[in-house]
Amino acid sequence: MSPSGNPKLAVTQNVLSNVLAKRDERRHDGGMESHELLRDVFQKISPKHAAAELGLSLSMVYKWAEPPDQPSGAFNPLDRVAVLMQCSNDTQIAQWICQKAGGFFVKNPRADGMHPLHLVPAMHTVVQDFADLLSVMAAAAHDSQITAAESKTIRARWEQLKSVTEEFVQCCEDGNFRDIKKHTDAKK
Repeated sequence: MSPSGNPKLAVTQNVLSNVLAKRDERRHDGGMESHELLRDVFQKISPKHAAAELGLSLSMVYKWAEPPDQPSGAFNPLDRVAVLMQCSNDTQIAQWICQKAGGFFVKNPRADGMHPLHLVPAMHTVVQDFADLLSVMAAAAHDSQITAAESKTIRARWEQLKSVTEEFVQCCEDGNFRDIKKHTDAKK
């Protein structure tokens, strides 16, 4: 049961704990925990200001910056978003957050090594995806105007191209082309 005595909250916290534990088993980047990130954020803005903007109590905001397994800690919004992304297996959430921050989301390729012989097909995939994007752009612009639907298609292809190119660059850096080869084979 949760410290508040609410059985529904206890179930939610148990589900969050299980999902977060599984997520932490797969960590490979050594990144910081969500409560550590929030602690850093609260060095830049005051928890009081954050609480006022969010319409929450100051004590709740402070609890977010504590480890959730501590009596004073609470599952924070970052943990909840991570669970939502994991259970939905949908990167649109990450993409939306990245767009709000002025960027875009690129999923890291898995790191299981492969021989660089697959470099040429991987490069071909990036070049072909870029050519496809240019084709979509040219078709949209042929009448000297671009509709909202055409703009949406161009944006989707551009986001896909950025992701494919980023995966290619990361694979080059890591010497791992397995995922790019799988992507190339899937397109055939």
